[in-house]
Amino acid sequence: MSTARKKAILVLADGTVFHGKSTGLDGTAFGEICFNTGMTGYQEIFTDPSYFGQLMVMATSHIGNYGVKAEEVESGTIQIAGLVTKNFSDFASRTGKSDSLFGYFEKQNKVAIEGIDTRALVRHIRDAGAMNAIISTEDFDSSSLLKKLEECPNMEGLALAPEVSTSEAYEVGDSESEVRIAALDLGIKKNIVRCFTERGALVKVFPWNTTTEEMLEWSPNGLFYSNGPGDPSASPEVVSEVQKGIESGIPVFGICLGHQMIALASGLTTYKMHNGHRGINHPVKNLVTGHGEITSQNHGFVVSREDVEAAAHVELTHEHLNDQTVAGIRRTDRNCFSVQYHPEASPGPHDSRYLFDEFIERIKLAAAMAQ
Repeated sequence: MSTARKKAILVLADGTVFHGKSTGLDGTAFGEICFNTGMTGYQEIFTDPSYFGQLMVMATSHIGNYGVKAEEVESGTIQIAGLVTKNFSDFASRTGKSDSLFGYFEKQNKVAIEGIDTRALVRHIRDAGAMNAIISTEDFDSSSLLKKLEECPNMEGLALAPEVSTSEAYEVGDSESEVRIAALDLGIKKNIVRCFTERGALVKVFPWNTTTEEMLEWSPNGLFYSNGPGDPSASPEVVSEVQKGIESGIPVFGICLGHQMIALASGLTTYKMHNGHRGINHPVKNLVTGHGEITSQNHGFVVSREDVEAAAHVELTHEHLNDQTVAGIRRTDRNCFSVQYHPEASPGPHDSRYLFDEFIERIKLAAAMAQ
């Protein structure tokens, strides 16, 4: 492990500069900067494909203190472009750890800087909005870094599912199961698949560009559209296939980007948020039951509430209580529902796991009615 503590710098696209120090994970990295308010689960956050290409600011002061475990990942690699922290722990004290966070990042050649006033940074992003940024332990000229930052594409209009999706279809679960779920991988998290298989389902995960016809050839009795990174409106070909899936008549469920794709396929629109929702403490109200849920969220785009309320065939089922944005919808004319947040949340909270049960129940009921 390197003990070097060189200078480090963070430059935002609006010209704001923060000075910090190297963690020993040196280099230069850029992407859209965002912050996560979760106090635990950093490994799951860093490996979430929905964060692909983003610079992550952790609002929690100490990161890395419990190391990493091989099984606590949401994908096969670190997805964030780089990490910004207040304190980066060189040592991991948890029993059963497979590596330190330093070793984990070092093996995957990821940049991380520390010593940044993350409270001030989070406040700035909260007020100024999400924007591109660059971190470096090599170049400390802010003008030079701003020029390099010009090469960084804006998240709006960016289709990123092809960057994180599986290249080949694969199956997980009980091959004899009567519940067969075809999942379109737009950046699927491992725990989503696990939540299905724990309920006895067989899941076949398909690449992002698989046609609906190909998915239906497998004879599924449920279609799932996953989370993932990027702007949903930048993938009209996926939206078209999701529309076909909804019209197929079998139960459909979507999470996060999949939820946004379902909305677009239903004639609604999406828009980029000021700074997004990212954390494990977001309050959501289920408008059908009246119950509250504490949820895990990770998204920078959201479905237009005005469009939902004006649509004759779409019902608002969940709302985010902090800003009243759309957190869940269902089609009233088709067997289809979706949520903006993450019911599979790992390590938690688990308030919303009932949504997986609802999908399984819909599949079983539809299968029984078809007999």
